[in-house]
Amino acid sequence: MAISPGRDAALSSQKSALSESPRTKKFPLTEEEIFYMNCRAAYLTVFKSSLENIISKEQLYLALQHAGRNPSQKTINKYWTPQTAKLNFDDFCIILRKEKPTSKAELLKSFKQLDVNDDGSILHTDLYKLLTKRGEKMTREEVNAITSLADVNADGRFDYIKFCKLYMTTNEQCLKTTVEKLEVDSKLRRQQFGSHVEEPPQRDPSPVPKPSPRIIRKTDQEAFSNTGDTRSSSLATTRKFKTSISFTITMGANSNRNSKLTEPNSIKEWQYIQSKGCFFLEEDGEIISHQYRMQIPQRSMVYLTIKPLNLNAWVFLFLGKPSPWLSVDTALYILKENESQANLQLMCFTELRNREVFGWTGELGPGIYWLIPSTTGCRLRKEIKPITEEAQLVYRDETGELFLTKEFRSTLSDIFEVIDLDGNGLLSLEEYNFFELRTSGEKCDEDAWAVCRDNFDTKKNELTRQGFMDLNLMEANDREGDPGDLWVTLHSMGYNKALELTEACPFVIDIYADKCKPRIKAVHMEPCSGQLEKAICKSVLNKGDARVMDGYENIIVHTYKHDIWITSVIENKSDNKVIIHINNELSKNCVNNRGLNIFAVEVAPKSTMVCQHVMPLNERQEWIYYCVYSLIS
Repeated sequence: MAISPGRDAALSSQKSALSESPRTKKFPLTEEEIFYMNCRAAYLTVFKSSLENIISKEQLYLALQHAGRNPSQKTINKYWTPQTAKLNFDDFCIILRKEKPTSKAELLKSFKQLDVNDDGSILHTDLYKLLTKRGEKMTREEVNAITSLADVNADGRFDYIKFCKLYMTTNEQCLKTTVEKLEVDSKLRRQQFGSHVEEPPQRDPSPVPKPSPRIIRKTDQEAFSNTGDTRSSSLATTRKFKTSISFTITMGANSNRNSKLTEPNSIKEWQYIQSKGCFFLEEDGEIISHQYRMQIPQRSMVYLTIKPLNLNAWVFLFLGKPSPWLSVDTALYILKENESQANLQLMCFTELRNREVFGWTGELGPGIYWLIPSTTGCRLRKEIKPITEEAQLVYRDETGELFLTKEFRSTLSDIFEVIDLDGNGLLSLEEYNFFELRTSGEKCDEDAWAVCRDNFDTKKNELTRQGFMDLNLMEANDREGDPGDLWVTLHSMGYNKALELTEACPFVIDIYADKCKPRIKAVHMEPCSGQLEKAICKSVLNKGDARVMDGYENIIVHTYKHDIWITSVIENKSDNKVIIHINNELSKNCVNNRGLNIFAVEVAPKSTMVCQHVMPLNERQEWIYYCVYSLIS
């Protein structure tokens, strides 16, 4: 049974597991330290060293179990794809951040839906239907294993309250045993793990920001001096810089002189196709988006553009309120498929700009191309402002009939506009499934789509806008007016409690070709990493300026300057991993995608990584990029 993960349900159990630690008796652990303690403990239960990699699904499953998770096969497949060869400790930390432990309340809620008598038990026949027909379907043997548990089954009924208690106790005990094992073995406890090491506290601890598993952060200006706080998990607190280099780039206001995007003169005669998509901001700050395959039947001149999608222009025209996502930067990387999907060749990216539109013009040969949208993350960020009043989604009239509010209908209309990828005013099953995967994690199959077609307004086997509205109204009616599930959908689509789109950026891609009809199809919705990271690194290495670290010829900082952003990539040609400390404190009118002026990154041997993107806070003013890169180890 696939059960959605809870948010921080196991934190109290994790704290209790650590309560007897020698360190916690003297210095209370922060939640962040507890998290990494658990990561280390779980990893070393499966592996002898943090330097070992996870090399199979089975190892990943086992390590997650020791970390107090109960991953479904669907969860494992999400992180171990056919292209995955290995995962390291940092990857493991990232997974644990995303896959929160299931809470007892969520478990009870899942089962309570089938408790018709409200007596804390479910008939075995109903349980069988639930576990074999919904979510990640279980086999008959797996269900039998549950119904044969003596402590939670009697007279053909399953006592789910006892089961939930047993489940949580087992998870907590597993985690406690894992942590205790680490505490006993001081040799393991002192090991370095990815970007983190355990250091004994030297003085009263003070609050520190939560670090990403791939970034070592430090906000204290004196953190890297010899007398700094050695309590921090950062390696930088105990080591001096070996060498440093600095960069200064001054950018004028509205720097858009050298890369002006212009349409080809004869574009009205070219053949044209369009597709929409969206960047979504995840809870951990990661950005995901649609990715596309484009087919060019014959050699042609091609003109591609990407820009934010203006959903409600009337709001700006009549109320003077611009849509917040329209200031988000967008780009499109074009990669050619050679023989296989795994072998992609970077061709170009939309480097030219005209206001919010980014584009590229050039010749492409016949073949299949991948279009990977990108945004720096400098402007698409987690919202900080508190929402004082929650919008109303539904209401009842004097007869008791349920209706969607005008504001919610307007929001649903905008969502329809975003998920209608081909812009034909209808939702195909493929388009609807992108929406379903985003909001529920599951797809709608052909049978369910047939039911949808029979009950809601459709045209040519596609759902109309009115049908989409009625579908959401039905969901509200199913919950007797409780808007909880509707809010889950809205948050997944990037809306806050005031129905403002603040954590997503819809976009539109336009493609013109002079000799043939191009085709485009959305095929994935994935994190803006992997192939995109490789493409960005390659483009920066090709177009940017390179500087070698003094005395370390194998460590190179590449810097690419665009009109409205600067990207730095660190290349490590050595056989050892390196840690680079980055200081942006003297930059003016700048914001970076890390959200910190001072941080550090770990670069694996024989690899390149995107260090940071930097943009102006205010494009209408001059901005100065001043950054110091220092080698720690």
